[in-house]
Amino acid sequence: MRFQALIAVIAVLSATTAQAACPIELAVYGDRDGAAEIDFRPTLESATVTNSFKMVMDNSIVLDGVVMWSQDVARPNGMLMHQCPEGDVTGEEIEACTVWQGVIYSVDEQGNVGLLPRERIAAAAPKKLIFSDLGHGLRTSAAYGPQGFSKVPWDVFELKGCQE
Repeated sequence: MRFQALIAVIAVLSATTAQAACPIELAVYGDRDGAAEIDFRPTLESATVTNSFKMVMDNSIVLDGVVMWSQDVARPNGMLMHQCPEGDVTGEEIEACTVWQGVIYSVDEQGNVGLLPRERIAAAAPKKLIFSDLGHGLRTSAAYGPQGFSKVPWDVFELKGCQE
């Protein structure tokens, strides 16, 4: 009986450690309503982009996301884009396909609010992420509606797992 209890404790500790050890660039998050999922992915060598992710919406709509830290007041400024042109693009073209832009905050196990960590600092994925004013931005975007996604996620996303 003691052996089975020890095995159960080890399993719980292993699961907790595995979740805590997930690096941000492999983290998977979901919102409370199941309207969207966020999959972070490793960022290719970039002088400005510190994190990359995709947000999967209903109706098979995929929004591409990047994070660039501001210089003056250090903040992780996220952008979600839908159907942006590839290659050399102008600022106007990027602006036209951007469906949300804002600061991404993190929340740890104790409820402390911080900033989304850069992926290259080997930080573990935070328990929750807050995409400031995401719902409003997405609802007013051109990607929302009959030809796009129909559900708008809550601004808070919780860690669901880690990609392998």
